[in-house]
Amino acid sequence: QVQLVESGGGLVQAGGSLRLSCAASGSIFRTNAVGWYRQAPGKQRELVAAVTSGGSTEYADSVKGRFTISIDNAKNTVYLQMNSLKPEDTAIYYCNADLLSGLMWKNFWGQGTQVAVSS
Repeated sequence: QVQLVESGGGLVQAGGSLRLSCAASGSIFRTNAVGWYRQAPGKQRELVAAVTSGGSTEYADSVKGRFTISIDNAKNTVYLQMNSLKPEDTAIYYCNADLLSGLMWKNFWGQGTQVAVSS
């Protein structure tokens, strides 16, 4: 079954770090179409970080300098390293990627992983 499987969320104190993982099960990433999003209670889902065409990365202004997105192609896994976490980073984090399904690229969402940052 082709899917994205996330892990690594949890509760951390402000200033701490977490690393989120998103593994492509049964498939491979299209590496110019991978991103992490988050949704806080009562707010819309927003882009946090993405790998774009040519392998460049982009980040939301609120996380620049603190978060890093990376891909390990050998492990079919994308990571989000989150440092200097703040209470406002509290949200459910979702991985989004194009995966090869049959002969076509299709867009998938992970199941989400909760990140909670205490002050």
